[in-house]
Amino acid sequence: MAKRKLTAKQRKFVDKYVETGNAKEAAIEAGYSINTAKQMGTENLSKPVLKEAIEDRMAEMASNTIASAKEVLEYYTKVIRGTARETVVVDGINGPKQVDNPPTIKDRLAAGKELLKRYPENDQLLKAQIAKLKADARKSKAEADISEAKAKQWLENGDTVEDAISRYLDLLGGAIDGTKPAVHPETDSGAADSDKS
Repeated sequence: MAKRKLTAKQRKFVDKYVETGNAKEAAIEAGYSINTAKQMGTENLSKPVLKEAIEDRMAEMASNTIASAKEVLEYYTKVIRGTARETVVVDGINGPKQVDNPPTIKDRLAAGKELLKRYPENDQLLKAQIAKLKADARKSKAEADISEAKAKQWLENGDTVEDAISRYLDLLGGAIDGTKPAVHPETDSGAADSDKS
């Protein structure tokens, strides 16, 4: 469907409404009577052709003023490669002058981090960190399973619940601080043998 051409008054209304967001003020600026401006502004906003013109103008403004994702990625790349320049004013012998500086190492690193955030599946460091976390989780689960089995064995060998809990806590404490956990002499023949020597 071809767009209907707006009258000069309608174009002025659209322009002013996009600028101010105020229908009454836009109607007055477009040439409507002050007495009927509020009514005409509301009426104009209900007309499909004017609503579409306002939406088109807003979209046009957004596309011209808001950077696209591609533009952002291109800029980060320019910073990383050192082709982006920052203009700064410095005091010179003959007074202030403008100097174009390349990005600092800190700026390049920050841009690199920002780029990598957008490509997490390609980040080898992230993959390594995830693999380490998974390995640590498997190790912790295995250690918990071993501790639970030892506690169960103590209970089956006639220890009271309190003794088993005490030994279990000793076992956990040893696992946490890296020392060898206490061993029950009746359940571990190796410990009994080592006591004799």
